[in-house]
Amino acid sequence: MQDEFSFITKITPKQVKQRELIHGIGDDAALFHIEGAYDEVICVDTMVEDIHFRKDTMAPFHIGHKALAVNISDIAAMGGTPLFYLVSIAIPKDWEDEELYEIYEGMSKLASQYEMDLIGGDTVSTKDKLVISVTVIGKIEKGRRLLRSQAKSGDLVFVTGNVGSSAAGLHLLFEKTRTGSFSKEEMELIQSHQMPQPQVKAGRVLAQSNCRLALNDVSDGLASEANEIAEASGVTIVIEENKIPIIPVIDAIDPEQRLKWALFGGEDFQLIGTMSEENWEMVHKQLEKQGVTASVIGKVTAGEAKVFLQTEENLVELKKEGYNHFK
Repeated sequence: MQDEFSFITKITPKQVKQRELIHGIGDDAALFHIEGAYDEVICVDTMVEDIHFRKDTMAPFHIGHKALAVNISDIAAMGGTPLFYLVSIAIPKDWEDEELYEIYEGMSKLASQYEMDLIGGDTVSTKDKLVISVTVIGKIEKGRRLLRSQAKSGDLVFVTGNVGSSAAGLHLLFEKTRTGSFSKEEMELIQSHQMPQPQVKAGRVLAQSNCRLALNDVSDGLASEANEIAEASGVTIVIEENKIPIIPVIDAIDPEQRLKWALFGGEDFQLIGTMSEENWEMVHKQLEKQGVTASVIGKVTAGEAKVFLQTEENLVELKKEGYNHFK
């Protein structure tokens, strides 16, 4: 296998058999109808030792936190509320019981913030590396779901929080491991990588605004997520380099490296979206009231499904160059 994205495209069913299904493969989470005023949202992610985490960069507690956080982030990107989670874990012999309990404690602490319940899963052994797969079930009010396919020409492109901090934190962890000595500023970057905070609050504000908007979470990098919106919506997205919110604490790093982390580093789990310019001021104020920072970083135009970076010198096409498991 060379590319997970083309693989997913090939295995995507051509026909839908269940009339309750609203939206399946191709977004952050699947949606289907349930009785009452809500639709159900469900998503799953898998983390593999030495691919998504290493023992020298993340403690077991961090691994648990992150395994659940990445799924909650997908629910947030749909505008939903997380409710339940299931955990399947494949355990090799070199992991101690106490480490495994810490993984579940990391999940439990994060789940308690959203009043989520652990409702099942599976526990098996493996001869290789530890693998943890988490499924999260949530809900979204009927008619309020946020999809990648809603971007229109003339829309603004926005992102919550800052991007690039998780990749910067991972860079520091690779240099010194998690037992190294770090400054307060460096520890903030490391925490961004080890314990990302899903943007549920922002997703709920955006869903309840009742505005047309496209939304995606920044898991594989700003460039990759913007491309997913462009492809789903059939539009061109232009991101302005000087508007990308990169935290000041990494200003000492080479500017080119900072930009690469922001565009391609991934695992920030912020939200990138588009909405009409006329709705932005109202929604921005609602986000600020909830303590959510958000910045306009570009625009949507008519054209091919592509993403470009506007620099001071020229316009550069941004490819899907976030993390790819098969390269």
